[in-house]
Amino acid sequence: MPGKGTITDVSVLQERLASVERSAAEKEQQLERYAADLRETFKRERERRHELRRSYMATVRALCNAVEARDAYTGKHAERVAAYGMEIARVLDAPFSDDPEVEFGFLLHDVGKVAVPDSILWKPEPLTPEERLLMERHPIVGWEILREIDFLGEAKLVVRHHHERWDGDGYPDRLAGDLIPLAARVFAVADVLDALTTVRPYRQPSSIDEARAMIEESSGTQFDPEVVTAFMEISPTRLDAIQLEVG
Repeated sequence: MPGKGTITDVSVLQERLASVERSAAEKEQQLERYAADLRETFKRERERRHELRRSYMATVRALCNAVEARDAYTGKHAERVAAYGMEIARVLDAPFSDDPEVEFGFLLHDVGKVAVPDSILWKPEPLTPEERLLMERHPIVGWEILREIDFLGEAKLVVRHHHERWDGDGYPDRLAGDLIPLAARVFAVADVLDALTTVRPYRQPSSIDEARAMIEESSGTQFDPEVVTAFMEISPTRLDAIQLEVG
């Protein structure tokens, strides 16, 4: 009799074990289905984000092109400055070095110039005090144009503050030092680099080396010293390459 009971116990145990294995296999299959569903959901979400970013970028570039189409001297200025600015941000290890919002701000920095007459934009002589006052309103005008566009986020701070100076003598808000958003401080160096190295109606371009020297001289007055230090780590060869890549 003990032998028979032992056989019965073994059979019961085997059935229970088989049942557990079947249940585990079913749960494993269910988890695999959940994982496959999640992967597909993440894939669709990633594709939607990429498509949304492409749409945002197309909108930003359209606005940027509308501004630059008015000024033959600054063709692709915004794209070059954006490329310089993001390169400086990477060397500086800035928190926005891969942030598309900040790149949008770099591209749109001069959108407020849509309110500046062509006679001022194209003027080869120095501006009168009245003309300069009108020109210096373009950061505020740009801010007003963009302030209701939620997806631009931090970009609007670059648009408003890209002409502030480290020493507080900039415009429109006369911010100084760390009160100026870091992205705007980075942009200021990139903007001046491009302005110095491209043809303008009032002067011929400087070389990259000359521009680097002038920017270094303005460290601590016009520019954030830490940003200038990061900029000076970028080789002239790399800056030349960026200029050629963008055009």
